Amino acid sequence: MIETSERRRPWWFRLATLLLLLWGAMGAWACATQLWYGAEAMGAASDYDRALFARLPLWYRLDYAVATGAMLAGAVALLLRSRHAAPLLTVSLIAVMIQFGWMFLMTDIIAVKGPYVLYFPLLILAIGALALQLAHVARRRGWIA
Repeated sequence: MIETSERRRPWWFRLATLLLLLWGAMGAWACATQLWYGAEAMGAASDYDRALFARLPLWYRLDYAVATGAMLAGAVALLLRSRHAAPLLTVSLIAVMIQFGWMFLMTDIIAVKGPYVLYFPLLILAIGALALQLAHVARRRGWIA
């Protein structure tokens, strides 16, 4: 039965799943690195970056870990054809919205760094939304249990 189901999954679904797995692994690595090394994790940090990182609340750091961990787990679930993919990817997307919503509404980062700081977070949100949509399509088409 698994062989039949495997054949029904198109090549692009497998490729997208592998890309999401890579994306999730990079996100989890970035999160762990930043939580471990602080503002300097992504290169030379400005005084503003160090001050901003120092005042991030604990819940924000936990939310970041949930967002990246759930994305990685959701990608693994898609790869393993698990029904848990959509719930995990939903948790990730909600956590990302909370994370960036707080960052952009409760800090002065846009005023200090300019509107270009929105580009990467918007990409992260778009990939999260596409991953969740992919999980729903896969469920409807029987590619995951």
